[in-house]
Amino acid sequence: MAAATRTLVMTGATRGIGLAAAREVLRRSPDTHLVVLGRASSTVEVLPGLQDVSPHVSTVDVDLSSSASVDAAGVRLEDRLDSGELPPLRGLVFNAGVHLANALETTVDGYERTFAVNVMSTHQLLRQLHPHVQAPARIIVTVSDAHFGDLRHTGGTMPAPRWAIPEISRPGAFDRSGSVRAGRRAYVTSKLGGVHLVHAWARRLPDGTDIVAYNPSLVVGTGLAREAGGVFPFLMSKIIPLLAITPLVDTPIPAGHKLADVVLGVTPAGTGAYIHRTKATASSAESYDIDRERELWNWLEVVAR
Repeated sequence: MAAATRTLVMTGATRGIGLAAAREVLRRSPDTHLVVLGRASSTVEVLPGLQDVSPHVSTVDVDLSSSASVDAAGVRLEDRLDSGELPPLRGLVFNAGVHLANALETTVDGYERTFAVNVMSTHQLLRQLHPHVQAPARIIVTVSDAHFGDLRHTGGTMPAPRWAIPEISRPGAFDRSGSVRAGRRAYVTSKLGGVHLVHAWARRLPDGTDIVAYNPSLVVGTGLAREAGGVFPFLMSKIIPLLAITPLVDTPIPAGHKLADVVLGVTPAGTGAYIHRTKATASSAESYDIDRERELWNWLEVVAR
């Protein structure tokens, strides 16, 4: 086995497309040291299987809904990079995300959990780790075409996002926040926030460090719907899988291989791009609103202090 010459840090690598992508990256890039960021209870289950593919795998415990835990994980990574325990940092993959049955769950910091995990933790980790990234490098944020909020992209299963900073970071920000529909609105809004975040960071990262948004589109069997409530888990487990034989729907392994293509640079895309499955295309018109992008950035920077 070749020695590791590059580090890739990844969230959301313990199940679904993230786990499939992690395996594929290790298989195709044996000089990569993969650091899996996740709860210890989850990472301990997948570590042996990943190490069967490559010995260059380690874990860092983190609760992405806690800013203190995110900070501690970031510090741990910085220490390992600075000491030379890890080879140069060449990639970050923010694949973790939650989709809840309401918009009321509150983090230890007082934020709505969907927004905290799907947007705030990504920015916090990027803020900590981007000075350690060495070009050429690629950063990926997994988003969703649900951020369009229209019939074409969601089949009517999702409401449109509602953007209002900082209100959407607070529990109870949406109409009937205890409802399943509010949980879905919080999810699609957070995914719009992820695209805004990619655009904002693309303007600030140095040449040679690219950041892209990746939309896997509809993937069955990921476990994301397990907390979504309503009929959504039923649709994802019983109805949508019937479409898996069509080009419209992926299962975790092929979707994970597509994510690995993005991580490894096989899928061409410039910084700030939105990649739909296998090619760069346009995200929603709403996602290019620079004023919204700026207000999100400014608010996140204030919170980070």
